[in-house]
Amino acid sequence: MANSKANKQKSIDKLLTSLGSLIVVLLVIVGSLAWGAYSFTTNNVKTELASQKIYFPPKGSPALASPEIGPYLNRYAGLQLLTGPEAKAYADHFIAVHLSEVANGQTYAQVSAESLANPTNTVLKAQAQTLFQGETLRGLLLGDAYAFWTVGHIAQITAIVFFVAAAVMLIFVILGFAHLTSL
Repeated sequence: MANSKANKQKSIDKLLTSLGSLIVVLLVIVGSLAWGAYSFTTNNVKTELASQKIYFPPKGSPALASPEIGPYLNRYAGLQLLTGPEAKAYADHFIAVHLSEVANGQTYAQVSAESLANPTNTVLKAQAQTLFQGETLRGLLLGDAYAFWTVGHIAQITAIVFFVAAAVMLIFVILGFAHLTSL
């Protein structure tokens, strides 16, 4: 009877240790996929931003003098825009500030509607063009660069969590195999 109980316990230990091994492999696979997503998104964003050759105004530049701009962009002064956080700062504290100075803070949609209603008004037409270009660039920096950069970093955190979980589970698997050999 005792031998039957020991065999049953050994079978359960083998099953749990094998299942633990499978879980380690799955955690490593998912962690690797998440790390791949992180690498792809952040490298892609950096490559695309680098190709645009956008630079922050140099240190001491009058373009950084505004209290709506300087406190947010001084740390990046003179650098090339290459990361999601830099894209967000540039979009929110450089482009957005300048766009607010066009057409008394109206949006492209507002100015475009006015321009369509007054087709001979060249000032409205020029403002609509400026707002369209600025809002498009701002949207691309926020929606493409910053958003994908953020998704990439969430994938990085996910990968780290899965790798840590795999390491913890691997310890349990090793302990399980050690226990099996001692029976």
